[in-house]
Amino acid sequence: MKASASYLKGLDYSVVQQCMHCGLCLPTCPTYDATKLERHSPRGRISLMRAIADGRLETGPVFGEEMYYCLGCLACTSACPAGVNYAELFEHARAEVERLDLLNHLRRRLIRGFTVTWLFMDLRRLRAMGRLMRFYQWIGLQTLLRRSGVLRLLPKRLQELEAMTPSVQGKYTHEWLPEILPARGERRHRVVLLSGCAQDLIFSDVNRDTAEVLSANGCEVVTPRGQQCCGSLHAHNGELELARQLARRNIDQIPPDRFDAIITNAGGCGSHLKHYGRLLADDPGYRERARLWDQKVKDIHEWLAAIGLRPPKTNGAPPLVVTYHESCHLSHGQRVVDQPRALLRAIPNLRLVELPESLWCCGSAGIYNLTQPEMANRLLERKLKHIRSTGATVVATANTGCHLQLINGARQAGLGVRVVHPMTLLAEAYRAEH
Repeated sequence: MKASASYLKGLDYSVVQQCMHCGLCLPTCPTYDATKLERHSPRGRISLMRAIADGRLETGPVFGEEMYYCLGCLACTSACPAGVNYAELFEHARAEVERLDLLNHLRRRLIRGFTVTWLFMDLRRLRAMGRLMRFYQWIGLQTLLRRSGVLRLLPKRLQELEAMTPSVQGKYTHEWLPEILPARGERRHRVVLLSGCAQDLIFSDVNRDTAEVLSANGCEVVTPRGQQCCGSLHAHNGELELARQLARRNIDQIPPDRFDAIITNAGGCGSHLKHYGRLLADDPGYRERARLWDQKVKDIHEWLAAIGLRPPKTNGAPPLVVTYHESCHLSHGQRVVDQPRALLRAIPNLRLVELPESLWCCGSAGIYNLTQPEMANRLLERKLKHIRSTGATVVATANTGCHLQLINGARQAGLGVRVVHPMTLLAEAYRAEH
């Protein structure tokens, strides 16, 4: 049920007031860089939010469209000298858009109702849909339709969406992994691995690789059955109440006091998972457990760097030239920047080549590439140009959306690179030891 009070007017006013309008965020904002329009900048958007919080501006469709034109990449937060909490402002602004139904389109309501408020609120439904997609792809119907030319009869946008359809893995995470994977050698830590939602459908092998890497580094890995979505999709799309429901379910299923760490390998999910304390700050039944949860959630790179990675042994594997694209929410949201590079450099026969503008968004941004395809494609083309310039044969990235965006983009551009998660490269190096 939608909240009756204004999300923006209900914010601690000091959060809205933080922005000094200095403009240091402007060169870091992809939408401002592309359009040079003030309203498409963090500073311009915060001015709109403040005017609404002050009662000087009425909300309307233009405000709603502007809030959803923002990528939410959080590059502005890294550049901001005043420490503006743009993530909180951004989420509350979108929640206000949804509360007032400012973007009142029937198609939009139907799509959001099916996906955000139904499909992703219970991962049993998502996995059931995944099985249907898997069958559709396995029997060759998708390939047949693509080769037949029938899809060219569809509107251009539907053709583009069909081309982005991900390949569903042959197994889900719980089919790859036992519920408890013992540590290889002496057990030093007991951790829980979050399998994610989209990650579980299309990159469950990354979860398997992550668990194997953790095991090789002295961690007993627990992968609970029946996990739920972390709620980042909901919080980033204005459904804060649904995000709170999912946060409570996750805390109930994974009591944070029973594990040394709660491990996530997806940058966007991790950025949200580390803020359950803020999300549930007004819930006396969950407030303290949510704060402990925040302390226990660790990105996989962050955790391995903290406990000390065991470098894979040198083997006869052929040399790899790898470049690294940074997930916006891993770097700007979680401030995990150096650790992925250090882990990659620990792999024998791997040469890491820096990617120009590695911090620049690839255009995925959650579901931004679905809702704002023109801007998303501009950003993707820019990213692919830089990847091509490195001469790398492998692109490493640590977020589900970025991973899929780069796979699709490289395929369509004819760029022959392999896109992988850093944990996959580490897991392959450990397997080569035997």
